[in-house]
Amino acid sequence: MIPKLEVQGLSFSYGSREVLRDLSFSVMPQEFVSILGASGGGKSTILNLLSGSLTPDAGEMRVDGAPFTGVSGHFAYMPQSDLLFSWQTILENVCLYGRIHGRYREAIEEAKPRFAEFGLAGCESLYPASLSGGMRQRAAFLRTSLCSADILLLDEPFGALDVISRGDMQEWLLSMRKRLSRTALLVTHDVDEAIYLSNRILILGGSPAHIVREFTIAEPNRTREWLFDQGALRGEIYRCIKGEG
Repeated sequence: MIPKLEVQGLSFSYGSREVLRDLSFSVMPQEFVSILGASGGGKSTILNLLSGSLTPDAGEMRVDGAPFTGVSGHFAYMPQSDLLFSWQTILENVCLYGRIHGRYREAIEEAKPRFAEFGLAGCESLYPASLSGGMRQRAAFLRTSLCSADILLLDEPFGALDVISRGDMQEWLLSMRKRLSRTALLVTHDVDEAIYLSNRILILGGSPAHIVREFTIAEPNRTREWLFDQGALRGEIYRCIKGEG
């Protein structure tokens, strides 16, 4: 099977500082892959390269086997902040992509029946200030899912939430993964989050950074109790991030 996303020999520098060198990895169709690594190690830089915000110095990026460069329609990017416009209703916010691409009426019709699925029933006419942090993030996810892109780039989307809301959002995303039917690449600092949500975990390490280790998470029926029992795996991942594994 051809990978949905493939990165081969990617290198990138900020001025004289080489951040990534010979970075290679792949993500299969509808696979959920997380990237873990030390702060400042280049994780978000990878997402910026894929989204076209940055240009690599060397290497190739492919979607469905076809090379691409710059901004493309393949990716929907979701940052840590929900970036909802305070002066617009939640329905207007989630239909942003439709408005940009001249499909606003169609976007509204597509969005309305999905509010309940995203735990936002009755919120259509509310403004962002009326919603909790977790509900705002679900609205941001709904906006992202309405984009026609088939690969989600998630840059610590729950990082700004408190620990309870963060856990609730992880549970929600785990339940939504199959229904979203998207390939996803998640950048996070949270080892438990990566274990709980991912099919595979890639460890970014070294300087310049590259993939130093890969972990496959095969458990099909995940619960918090299962996660609490993953002490050995958690420790192995932590040591790998620290450069001890």
